[in-house]
Amino acid sequence: MGKNEKTPITVNDVEYNVEDMTDQQKGLLSHVENLTRKADNAQYNLDELLVGRQGYIQLLAESLEAEPQDAEVVN
Repeated sequence: MGKNEKTPITVNDVEYNVEDMTDQQKGLLSHVENLTRKADNAQYNLDELLVGRQGYIQLLAESLEAEPQDAEVVN
């Protein structure tokens, strides 16, 4: 960006320029950005875990269906 260009962000449908914010507001924005990254990473990890879990469920189901099980005797 050039010297005269500003960085716009939108909060509650209102556009603000980062360069016009106070230091406190810039700090709050930094927290929002950091938490957004963390939430995105957490969602990515959760998606991986759920797909992996489903894969193991599928493998278990296939294994159970492939081998006949001995019937347990209930007393």
